[in-house]
Amino acid sequence: MALKDITLGQYFPGNTILHRLDPRTKLLCTIAYIVALFLAKHLVSYLLLMAVLAGLILVSKVGAKAVFRGMRPILFIIVFTAVLNLFYTPGQGEPLASFWVFNIYTEGIWAAVFMILRIAMLITCTFLLTYTTSPILLTDGLETLMGPLKVLHVPVHELAMMMSIALRFIPTLIEETDKIMSAQKARGADFETGGLMQKAKALIPLLVPLFISAFRRADELAVAMECRCYHGGGGRTRMRVLKLRGADIAALTGAAALCVLVVVLGRFGL
Repeated sequence: MALKDITLGQYFPGNTILHRLDPRTKLLCTIAYIVALFLAKHLVSYLLLMAVLAGLILVSKVGAKAVFRGMRPILFIIVFTAVLNLFYTPGQGEPLASFWVFNIYTEGIWAAVFMILRIAMLITCTFLLTYTTSPILLTDGLETLMGPLKVLHVPVHELAMMMSIALRFIPTLIEETDKIMSAQKARGADFETGGLMQKAKALIPLLVPLFISAFRRADELAVAMECRCYHGGGGRTRMRVLKLRGADIAALTGAAALCVLVVVLGRFGL
């Protein structure tokens, strides 16, 4: 797996309906979709959520290739979680297969399938949020949604800014890591041969230059913000004022209806 396959935090500019939605709408719809994922219990509900997600990917014009490429880094986690559910989900009746202390039941197979779908769709919908929302708009949306917490003296603006900067720096650090790996490979370093432990030990020399680079970039960012007289969110204005439009209301209504529909399908065992 190449580091360039990690697409978390990247933004794909576009002018689709999904790109034009208010960032608050996209954040709330993402939360609603995740809630619907955890409410889904049966196959029909998962197929409905898959169809909705596939439609959103088509509308965003990001491309299924970019989405699948972003899923590659978490493939091990998905497979590992599925295996755990396959072997450790109890069932009724005789097991379908049995070896050593492990038994595989029909319930375990369904649990593994549903867990794969749940994790894959959860990650994909969050990727789609960052793919179609710029870091600046994402910061504004987070700050506005967390606005009521200001009553409790929570530093909302600073929290939103930190989350946005952290998300924005993921592709930068991945690119920096790729450059360091290429430089060390040119000097004879080997990151690809050997077992899992050997590969892990080979990555240790990357940590020092990567940490130095990260701290240097953080210091440069802090100096740049100070030079521009940045002192937090007090009295700051925005170039773009967030306003909910008809498409945003329709999207929020659709997200709420999706959650309700999943609950209804669950009541009927679908």
